[in-house]
Amino acid sequence: MYSNCRREFREARRWTQDHLATLTGYSAVHVSAVETGRKPSTQRFAKRLDVAFEIRERFEQEWRRAGRSLLFEGFAEYLRNEADAAAMRLFEINIIPSLFQTPAYARAYQEARVRRGRATQQQAEERLSLLLHRQQRLDRQPTPRVHAVIDEGCLRRVIGGRDVMVEQLRHLEELAVQPQIVVQVSPFSLGEDRPFAHPITLLTMPNRASVGYGEMQGRGFLQREPEALAEWAGEYDQLQVEALSRAASREFIRQVRRGFEDG
Repeated sequence: MYSNCRREFREARRWTQDHLATLTGYSAVHVSAVETGRKPSTQRFAKRLDVAFEIRERFEQEWRRAGRSLLFEGFAEYLRNEADAAAMRLFEINIIPSLFQTPAYARAYQEARVRRGRATQQQAEERLSLLLHRQQRLDRQPTPRVHAVIDEGCLRRVIGGRDVMVEQLRHLEELAVQPQIVVQVSPFSLGEDRPFAHPITLLTMPNRASVGYGEMQGRGFLQREPEALAEWAGEYDQLQVEALSRAASREFIRQVRRGFEDG
């Protein structure tokens, strides 16, 4: 749809691909590849199209909508809520929570998806850009309160190699001492008493309404049902009690980081 729309605009003005290439500063080969769908568009190219056609953010908005279609179901709506949330409670089971990831860690994770054929390089770059934008929320006022319970496996699973893990865990230690962020570790010893079997996030909005988001088996789902959210909240309260304390968690992360440094 995006490519067809762009081609229709060009043909309506009786422009050739060469002419549009000149206006956008790209090659005619690139214009043709995007138009036929052989190459995905980029935000930069979309902005150039808006300038060339003198249409305010038409193609950039189309690009953003196309990018959201690559996200898990419900995640685009979740992001809109996350941007306004007053508080976040999250549990992660496989990797360091995205809001806490260093650029090197995040890039290593996304590059692996490209190598496995699960994403294109362009999609990986778009996800990294989105992640950076989301992380800026932690630096803006009012700053949301974030409570993260992290499964021990997140700390021990090597992403990007030893040096990347050392940097990532040190960054996590630094975040864990910030007053608005609480980090707890759910150790392997918790075993079957760990309440959740998949990552979840509970958002508290400024009006005190709750929104939940979970992922399992490569699919995401937004949760707004009061009964389900109440169950999630109860399970999360139990998880907080069973996990290591805030101080013990910082020491646990420090010991895992030193293990990587000495390894």
